[in-house]
Amino acid sequence: MSLQNWQATAFNPATESSNQIHSDEMAKAYGFRGGLVPGVTISSYLMHPATLAWGNDWLTRGCADIKILNPLYDGTNFEVQIVSSSDQKANVRLIDADGTVNATGTLSLANDLNPEPIYRGDPLITVNDEISAATPENMLTLQDNGMKALGISWDDSHRMAFYLREEQDMAILHQPSQSGFAHGAFLLGITNWVLAGNAYMNPWVHLQTKSQFVRAVEYATDLIAECAVRDLFSKKGHDFVDVEVNIFEADTHAPVMSSTLRAIYRMRPASD
Repeated sequence: MSLQNWQATAFNPATESSNQIHSDEMAKAYGFRGGLVPGVTISSYLMHPATLAWGNDWLTRGCADIKILNPLYDGTNFEVQIVSSSDQKANVRLIDADGTVNATGTLSLANDLNPEPIYRGDPLITVNDEISAATPENMLTLQDNGMKALGISWDDSHRMAFYLREEQDMAILHQPSQSGFAHGAFLLGITNWVLAGNAYMNPWVHLQTKSQFVRAVEYATDLIAECAVRDLFSKKGHDFVDVEVNIFEADTHAPVMSSTLRAIYRMRPASD
């Protein structure tokens, strides 16, 4: 089945996030119209046509390289357009009602995962952990000394369980009430949360992910995400980080997703 264009209305599930760039007050202070729809939610919109067309193949061997280009706001109508496609690959973009290209992506089906990520057994983040501020010095320390892993479960109690306001508008494969499998917004969200569990960032911005799914994550599955800083750099007053995040089933340590995330972990002052 070929991928088809798809239209929907953007939903911001992260208005109460510790990253206040998703709130109206903080976002407006940085020159945005309102709270930003999370980059991982935008990514799930780009993945939605692949879920419908490729089904279980997408959940078990889908690959995505997605770049967030411009902000998307809650309640904004948008269209995901299939720019080009073949049986196992598609170039897609998300355009809002104003004609702004908010994100682009390349989606494909892989035949294998090479190399397959190896579970290290990193210590887990706990609620009592002190989280250091995301300064360049502290980020270098994380790069040199390693990071803690995040334990998390896929179920409908999480605020990122839904990538659209109405569950029935999501792909049925992902609907929690149908015991659906974890979707891109949740799994890519884990790359954000494990980073934020190691370094306090507020505000910060998700820019790009490259990911490959390995196993479909069934409802109520416990997961562990291991993270490592791969690069740090500055540009136009912003500080950037590239991290590698691999997600595993908690019980078996079987890999679920391999990914890299690029983010602005420290934004230049709003007054600039």
